[in-house]
Amino acid sequence: MNSSDQIESAASVGRPAEAVKLAILEIRGLGKTYRSAGHELTVLREVDLSLRAGDTLAIIGPSGSGKTTLLGLCAGLDEPTTGTVCLDGQDVGALDEDARAALRNRAVGFVFQNFQLIPTLTAIENVLVPLELRGESGRQKEAADILAQVGLADRLTHYPLQLSGGEQQRVALARAFIHRPKILFADEPTGNLDAETSGPIVEMLFRLNREAGTALVLVTHDPALAARARRVVTMRGGAIVGDEERSLDHGAEEERETTK
Repeated sequence: MNSSDQIESAASVGRPAEAVKLAILEIRGLGKTYRSAGHELTVLREVDLSLRAGDTLAIIGPSGSGKTTLLGLCAGLDEPTTGTVCLDGQDVGALDEDARAALRNRAVGFVFQNFQLIPTLTAIENVLVPLELRGESGRQKEAADILAQVGLADRLTHYPLQLSGGEQQRVALARAFIHRPKILFADEPTGNLDAETSGPIVEMLFRLNREAGTALVLVTHDPALAARARRVVTMRGGAIVGDEERSLDHGAEEERETTK
């Protein structure tokens, strides 16, 4: 069974329909201030946001508006100065570091802008890391299938330093997909990819959403990618200044893609 089949299988035995209406992410009054040399820099100010399970959200805005900081706080990778983050029904701030790590490994996929690959591991070994942290083994074929889907079938045993920036980005995407998370955070997922490569990657992201019910939170400067999301939040100066929801017909969306 390839990864597409596994994703489809996961969807067929997925969560009840009413669960889709529940919030996978709830943040209230979120703020982040950094202190250095007696000075304070506030990068997030009283941010409120809620995201339903299985939804798609693009976060846009100029550089320095707090998008990446917000993404890290939502995923439990950093601690806020003020406010709360509730992820998959759990108050992240009430958990110790081990419990936060367990929550991320169970429910979260994250694609970093700077990849965060382990340099001493090959491409396929990097993809398998989330499964090994869960004590799961014997899924090398699945990892190889996902790497093939992102165009890296001939790079399985290459180390990060032997890969281009775009290839490292694709390894990071494959690693985020491997355990079919409930929510996937991606910081500029196509930022290091050319137009030819980014198309299949974007389709992979939204197929994971459609078939496995994975909620997507994407930070992007790409208007075309943002337009694929059902909801677009605009940030400026550490605050949300716009929140647009739209009704997307996935069938029509797929038809548009096939006619391009």
